[in-house]
Amino acid sequence: MIVGTCRLQLRLPANGSLKGKRQTVQSIVAHIRKEFNVAVAEVDTQDSWQLATLGIVTVSTAADHAHGLLTAVVRMVERGHWDVELLDYEIEIL
Repeated sequence: MIVGTCRLQLRLPANGSLKGKRQTVQSIVAHIRKEFNVAVAEVDTQDSWQLATLGIVTVSTAADHAHGLLTAVVRMVERGHWDVELLDYEIEIL
């Protein structure tokens, strides 16, 4: 069993409140879940209205499949229609 994890750090430059952040993050999370069938949650910076940290996890039988899936998630967030900037990401295969 291979577990792949990804930590995305996002900046929401046009956001002016925690309510606006929540709407944007919920939209991103729902889209990731629907498109890739992975577990995803906001894991840090919950009190900051211009920063969001998402944790994404997948389980697979092959490391290259898990890495490819998480890389596709990162690319989708980068090219998404949301007004977010990808500050950093880290993919780890366990």
